Amino acid sequence: MFVIRGSSAFGLCRYSAAARWPTYRSYATRSFDPLRILFCGSDEFSIASLKALHDYRLKHPEKISSIDVVCRPGKRVGRGLKKIREMPIKEAAAALSLPVHEIDTFRGWTPPETPNGPINLIIAVSFGLFVPPRILNTAKYGGLNVHPSLLPDFRGPAPLHHTLLAGRTKTGVTLQTLDHKSFDHGTILAQSPAPGFDIPNPESCTVPKLTSIVSVKGAQLLFDGIHNGLFVPPVQDAGWLSEEDSKNLIHAAKIMPEDRHVDWANWDLVNFNRRNRVLGNLWSKALVASKPTEGAISFQQKRVILTDVEEVDPPQGSETFAVVPGLPFTNTPHPVEPKKNRALYVFTKDGKALRINHMKVEGEPVAEGLRAAIKARMFGDRSFQSGGAEFTPFRNPLA
Repeated sequence: MFVIRGSSAFGLCRYSAAARWPTYRSYATRSFDPLRILFCGSDEFSIASLKALHDYRLKHPEKISSIDVVCRPGKRVGRGLKKIREMPIKEAAAALSLPVHEIDTFRGWTPPETPNGPINLIIAVSFGLFVPPRILNTAKYGGLNVHPSLLPDFRGPAPLHHTLLAGRTKTGVTLQTLDHKSFDHGTILAQSPAPGFDIPNPESCTVPKLTSIVSVKGAQLLFDGIHNGLFVPPVQDAGWLSEEDSKNLIHAAKIMPEDRHVDWANWDLVNFNRRNRVLGNLWSKALVASKPTEGAISFQQKRVILTDVEEVDPPQGSETFAVVPGLPFTNTPHPVEPKKNRALYVFTKDGKALRINHMKVEGEPVAEGLRAAIKARMFGDRSFQSGGAEFTPFRNPLA
């Protein structure tokens, strides 16, 4: 199981099934009853597999008699939660004229009865809900899952994110059975040949780009697996990772907001840039001063989202700041004023300078980095000279 969040629109390919899925793998084909499939999916990765099944059904109607699609209900989004964002696979299924069932839990739910009999194969691809044994046991052939990693490596809901975060240059896809107890612990029926396929431009590849690649590979693996009847008992384990490989497995845990929280004391520039590319805008916390109408100034920690950051040559004389990674400063004396050629800088753990072009202080709109910092009164009350230049730092390093 894994889930990719995305909003790109579904476009139904119009070229022929023969052109899209031209070859079969060289397995001994097993015979099976006409399949009545319950397909559980959500996003672009699962849409590719659904289209592959639909194409196979058009080519071999005697082998797949029906496909029913299950997805989760749309979510309310936007200001006031007035808009509903439907699961992309719902539109895809409608374009293929397939029946759709929306559920948010399997509790109390029973698979539909088709005109030709009960569901006999369940396929879950990037679905997000665990298919319980009660449902699997009703299907003669159990369940299948397509996973975008070389299992057992990168088990979990975010394999593509963690593959890129780990700096891998190769990846793969796996076809497995649905386990009765845990996600991603089924029998491996087929997977990309060793050592996997190349990730294009791994140091600049994004999750959407990698998704577009593994979606096609995963759909082909499912297409071949259905044709060759790999799900027909007794199933055979086709996993190829060695015992040595299995010692360094990575769990692809769900991506949480804290994963974008910059650890200035431990992240070098490569780590910072990789996380920014894979996870989106990173954030920290800064000490922000209030603007009291009376009494003493008070301070509080507020979240600061770094919306536009780039590596630059450090300002001349600023090397002293590299001793404290995460301490922002500006090349201007106190009191700080935004003027031409003045900017906001910070050093990473390995002494690389970043210029914060734009950022968003909690409760404020996105603004040019230096202006946002001045408005939030983040700077200390004195400047100092270093290397013949004058600088003003924040009161505290970003936390």
